[in-house]
Amino acid sequence: MSTSGTAAGQQPPHEPHPNHDRGLEFDLSTLMSRRSLGMLFGAGTAAAALAACTPGGSGTSPTTSPGPAGSTATTTAPPASATPSGSASPTVTRAIAECGVEIPQETAGPFPGDGSNGPNALEASGVVRQDITSSFGTSSTKVDGVPLTVTLTLLDNANDCVPLAGAAVYAWHCDREGRYSLYDSGLENENYLRGVQEADANGQVTFKTIYPGAYNGRWPHIHFEVFESMSNATAAGQVLAVSQIALTDAACREVYASEGYETSARNFPNTTLQSDNVFGDDGGIYQLATMSGSVSGGYIAGLNVTV
Repeated sequence: MSTSGTAAGQQPPHEPHPNHDRGLEFDLSTLMSRRSLGMLFGAGTAAAALAACTPGGSGTSPTTSPGPAGSTATTTAPPASATPSGSASPTVTRAIAECGVEIPQETAGPFPGDGSNGPNALEASGVVRQDITSSFGTSSTKVDGVPLTVTLTLLDNANDCVPLAGAAVYAWHCDREGRYSLYDSGLENENYLRGVQEADANGQVTFKTIYPGAYNGRWPHIHFEVFESMSNATAAGQVLAVSQIALTDAACREVYASEGYETSARNFPNTTLQSDNVFGDDGGIYQLATMSGSVSGGYIAGLNVTV
């Protein structure tokens, strides 16, 4: 499916409504997952230690505690929510992931490129790569933008949060103008900002990309799907988890003030984490990345993903 053309300065209506989903069964599973989170916090359950470190600074003081299998985990409790000037977004700069609390299941959106809604990049030769800034196959188009390195640490919820070595992640997101390859008008033959990586012994996958743009109706984000193995990912097999990474308010403000992100600078103030149809129910607390960096030097984002 391709999006229709848009006038200059306008963005296509990407995912502004919650009906871009995988049906009733998916909605029910998501609801139960969120309900479990509420019960967990209501009971005052203590957070368990994680098995891996996430790259980048956090803005709060980290503490170390024993992790599974004798490892040492770095965890950071979120600061109290605050309201920055001109924004209702919380100032949390670290997502919390705990044993017993899985990453929230979210919609893959209307532009997944995984075969569930039109094109399938997962079965294309070249999709397994770390650097996703250019198209592969019949095109070599490279996108411009502020450099961003994203590391996800996959943790096995059913096995004391040990790293999910050998699992795979498919990640994708829009370009700095808010457009999606394979779908937007004129980009049907491009597949940039999409790629698959296999988790290493620490359960980590890393993608080199650019900072996504902001479009109306959504908080800036990165989509990802977790697969049990690389063979499952490249064959568009069974998915273990579908979720999204929320980028931080501070980083977005800095990036969108830079050259090339003028459209994003106009769109960004229109949606907050609380009004976003994906992150709004809990402010993205389990999906908000740890971030550090600068426009000139690039940014680093990290998230622990418990599945």
